[in-house]
Amino acid sequence: MVADRLEEVLDATYDCLTRYGVRRTTMDDIATTMGVSRSAVYQYVRSKDDAFRQLAGRLHDQALARARKAAVDQEAPCADRIRGVLAAKLDLVLRLSGPSPHTAELLDAKARLFGGICTAFTADLRRLLIRLFEEAGTREGVEPAEAADICIALVIGLEAVPDGERLLEPATRALLAGLLVPGPCAR
Repeated sequence: MVADRLEEVLDATYDCLTRYGVRRTTMDDIATTMGVSRSAVYQYVRSKDDAFRQLAGRLHDQALARARKAAVDQEAPCADRIRGVLAAKLDLVLRLSGPSPHTAELLDAKARLFGGICTAFTADLRRLLIRLFEEAGTREGVEPAEAADICIALVIGLEAVPDGERLLEPATRALLAGLLVPGPCAR
């Protein structure tokens, strides 16, 4: 199956990323990690850059799927749905900043290879949050887009804190108390 082999290429690319980083990884490294020839890898990706772009896309798409799932969970209060969207972003960053100093390269919005992916991911999260704030209602003087931007800024701040994952729940609870209209959705 082509999709399965592509997943293997991307898994090998991730493995190489953790060891060497984007610049030092070669197509030979990816092929050796897979146990195949370099020409076999070229059947699934056009170049090393293409492999890394697809890897970054896959990881961001997985996080976006988690965010979308949280956003549409009609059984959960709006505050929990918002927190779920934010957790998807924070989890992606923590996942990529932990195993190796090189994996965080996939998060660089200014990078030539990944900038568009990172920017689109944040824009998609922002749209999800705006819809949730429109549904829940924001306090007077706070537009849903502003509330979304504030929440994204909170997560960006938590990404830099050693205990950010643990702080997400109390931080969003406090923030949402000031952003959401009081009522059942704010809980």
